[in-house]
Amino acid sequence: MKPRLVFVHGIGGPRDAEAEGDEWLRALADGARRAGQTRHVSALIDGWASETRFAYYGDLFKKAGAQGAFGPQGADDEAVIAELLLEAISDHLADPVLSVQEKRVLLHAQAQLAPAGRSQGLGNVGRRTLNALTTLMSAPGLRWFGGIASSQLTLTILGQVARYLNRGESDAAGAPLDRRIRERVAGYLGQDGPTVVVAHSLGTVVALEALHEHKGDVPLFVTLGSPLGMRTTVLPRTRPQPMGTPETVGRWLNFWDRDDVIAARPMLEDFVRPNTSGVGPVSDRVDSDGFWVHPAAKYLAHPAVAGPVVEALDTLAGQ
Repeated sequence: MKPRLVFVHGIGGPRDAEAEGDEWLRALADGARRAGQTRHVSALIDGWASETRFAYYGDLFKKAGAQGAFGPQGADDEAVIAELLLEAISDHLADPVLSVQEKRVLLHAQAQLAPAGRSQGLGNVGRRTLNALTTLMSAPGLRWFGGIASSQLTLTILGQVARYLNRGESDAAGAPLDRRIRERVAGYLGQDGPTVVVAHSLGTVVALEALHEHKGDVPLFVTLGSPLGMRTTVLPRTRPQPMGTPETVGRWLNFWDRDDVIAARPMLEDFVRPNTSGVGPVSDRVDSDGFWVHPAAKYLAHPAVAGPVVEALDTLAGQ
């Protein structure tokens, strides 16, 4: 039996799951090439190295007949987005290598989100958040949102984080959105044989929670651009509490880029408890070029990311 490789995507609009899975796999192969593991490149692309699955759940965010059907569905969601941005801005302001221009933009966006002397109620939080996003996106030296067309679209995409963490939107059977997403991902994990899991962005939260309920062997869990460390928005809302490493995980590698707004407070080992085998996350920084560093494919193309994934698949194939 070939080892199983499961990709778990994060925030974003509707997507072609097959095409994106192929993009991730080719990026992983590129990273393997850069890591000097050229013998694995063809095996990855042609599907010899693993049974690769792309765990797609994005369609579950579609709410029939709702305005902005993929984005925030109310004031509670908008409040979480504002909290998320405020925390990300605060953490990035602590960066000692921040340029004067970057600091000026961040402070302006911070003031727009939480204006001094004004009520912080929910009434105009959506407008304040849009204004702050517009500020962040207009800065030539700030690379957080360079790949997204507009502040409204960014708000829509970030709304998916809020909708998952708010644990609402139950279907006719009473299953909330977050449970339906985890069940979808669990179906890709399977129960037979070992599975290497590579999760990105919101997908790291989904995968972590799903793996706490998973019974199969996961020799390697890789998280990319993860928001799990966001102490006011994500960390306290993640389940189960306190946050810990799933028992089934044999190794956890966490990768982050300093320009990735979603990966604020990236050193997960500082607050994630190890499992009973002593396994906890090990974080490592990688740096990408360009104006939009958050995409999974950029992370996967790094040799530091691709190398351990390919090595794990190779080891499993030889067992």
